[in-house]
Amino acid sequence: MALSIDSQRCQGHGRCALISPDLFDVSDEGLGVVLVPRPAPEHAADLIRAIDNCPEMAISYSEHPVG
Repeated sequence: MALSIDSQRCQGHGRCALISPDLFDVSDEGLGVVLVPRPAPEHAADLIRAIDNCPEMAISYSEHPVG
């Protein structure tokens, strides 16, 4: 499982960090960053809310990471 934010798409709205501060933060540049690349199952609801609320659809989550 891998959680990531596409820094080319992120516009720094910070919704992810507001929805789930345990999983996301905002960098000094104002862009979203992932704090927990492999979130525990109890974070599933917040993870889905963050993905659904990202205006740029910059957040992705894959159960099968590349590499």
